[in-house]
Amino acid sequence: MRKLQVQGVHHITLVGADRQTSIDFWEGVLGMPFIFDQPNLDDPDEGHLYFDPGDGRLITIFTNENRKPNPDRTPTDAGCVHHLAFNVSMATFRQAVGRLDARGIQHSGPKDRGFMDSIYFTDPMGLLIELACYRFEPPEGCRHADVMIEAHRIRVERGDYNIQEEHLADAIERLVYRTQGTLSEDRSAKNPY
Repeated sequence: MRKLQVQGVHHITLVGADRQTSIDFWEGVLGMPFIFDQPNLDDPDEGHLYFDPGDGRLITIFTNENRKPNPDRTPTDAGCVHHLAFNVSMATFRQAVGRLDARGIQHSGPKDRGFMDSIYFTDPMGLLIELACYRFEPPEGCRHADVMIEAHRIRVERGDYNIQEEHLADAIERLVYRTQGTLSEDRSAKNPY
């Protein structure tokens, strides 16, 4: 059997509250430009709003003027979505606590994830949202996933519990070694002093 090879997330559709609440959260809190609006083609009583999360892909929201915000946590039973994570810059991440506090949005505070930093809060319908900030930039020609798989291999080789910044730095060094040429015959670490 041959695979149906995917090439990235096309879009994610969520059930939201009313139209204005949805716009106020996705664009007004998270800064996602509101780019497209049409009826939900499967339910004429709902709207379908489209937002750009920053990479040109889409987050879409089904809205209904009779559906009001509900802060109860969305279900986390097996098979349910636990949370959505959005990438932010370090500059934005460092402002997250103050900006969420200024709006009265309850949050987890910053969380150390070893290879990234995170902060959590809920959307108006109780869906857990994570803002995540990588602690590294991949080398030219590599993706974050390339660094993560290499850091995982290093972590396992060393018997460490979870990925930390040392694993990331060593993974980046390995990737540069494999992907970028040099005229030197010996690429080992040196002390020229």
